Amino acid sequence: QVQLVESGGGLVQAGGSLRLSCAASRSIFSFNAMGWYRQAPGKQRELAATITRDNSINYADFVKGRFTISRDNAKNTVYLQMNSLKPEDTGVYYCNARHLVSDYVPRDYWGQGTQVTVSS
Repeated sequence: QVQLVESGGGLVQAGGSLRLSCAASRSIFSFNAMGWYRQAPGKQRELAATITRDNSINYADFVKGRFTISRDNAKNTVYLQMNSLKPEDTGVYYCNARHLVSDYVPRDYWGQGTQVTVSS
């Protein structure tokens, strides 16, 4: 089994910053990709950023230029640096670990989420 534990969420004012951390129970190098997703109140979960095993990075449009995803393989930890936060960034942020199995079918693991609240 895989355990992902998020931390670093909190309450900040618009324009502020937070750094989220996701600690995995095993080597994150064993996963094809790690990512961060947000779920705003009343909305479905959506991708914010991903980072692959070979360090390829993809950002959703709503975070480009503001958020940075990174990882520390030695610490089995993925980070999301969140700058220039907006009230619409408010939501629960979930860490995701994706492992591709047969026929590239994804097997996803999720953390419990960490709350981010941005006030205006």
